[in-house]
Amino acid sequence: MSDRIRRFVNKIFCRNHLRVLFCGNVFLSGEYGTYLKDGEDKIATFKAIANGVRKLSKVTKKLNAIFIKDFEDDSLHITEHLKSFDYASMQVEPNMIISLKPEWCSFNDFKNALRSRYRVKANKADSKSESLATKIFSEKDIKKHKKALQELYQNTIDNADFNAQILNLDTYIELKKLFKEKFIVKGYFLNDLLVGFLSAMQNGTHLDAHFIGIDYSNNKEYAIYPRILNDYVRLGIETKSDQINLGRTASEIKSTLGAQPRALTCYCKHKLYLPNQILKPFIKNVQIKSYRQHRPFK
Repeated sequence: MSDRIRRFVNKIFCRNHLRVLFCGNVFLSGEYGTYLKDGEDKIATFKAIANGVRKLSKVTKKLNAIFIKDFEDDSLHITEHLKSFDYASMQVEPNMIISLKPEWCSFNDFKNALRSRYRVKANKADSKSESLATKIFSEKDIKKHKKALQELYQNTIDNADFNAQILNLDTYIELKKLFKEKFIVKGYFLNDLLVGFLSAMQNGTHLDAHFIGIDYSNNKEYAIYPRILNDYVRLGIETKSDQINLGRTASEIKSTLGAQPRALTCYCKHKLYLPNQILKPFIKNVQIKSYRQHRPFK
């Protein structure tokens, strides 16, 4: 690429703030943004969505790009028709899914299915985090600790490579009010100080991990994040879920607990024709971060 083209690309795309129109759920990874009723023409429906998004983008001022997310491989024969609307597809980090066997009635049952080195790893996370007190939060607890929860959540956002939006954790108060025990927030305390939390939603027979928060200054000594992952497995078993969606990011450590990747594809385009033609080759060549996929089960 010539220096002139490089400068042009940087000027268009490498700004401090990009205004992006998202079609899909920016707070969850996976197929949560579109529901297609049985019997409807799915391809025609997606073309109608693309037309609707195009009309909306034309009347939205100061808009830079459009992003339609996230689709599993089984949906690509439908969503690839977005390319006829000048979208480019890109693979993003996969969702990491743990499939739970019905005979696993406890975390010990789960650990017994692991090969020795991975069982040791799971036990080490529990051992290092022994001094942490834990509590499943009620709506009242979420209100009481909301400021600390928001700060811990912000820690994880600050450590992320990319984040489309920041969640106001007032949302968790409303989710707890609406979904009661199906929405789970668990706090981790060190000497009465909240140093971590996990959140999850029971979604039919699935348990979907939501946001977490960590005090990284204590994470290494007390294994807060590995303990959170262990506890997601515990919650999955306790809720009799058949699958846990741990979301994307940190794929390797999630795979040490048996999580398998489920590929996700997104589609994006620049609002303006010429910048979009320059952007498309870059999108097509985006490479997701490589990692080692562990095989922890016997």
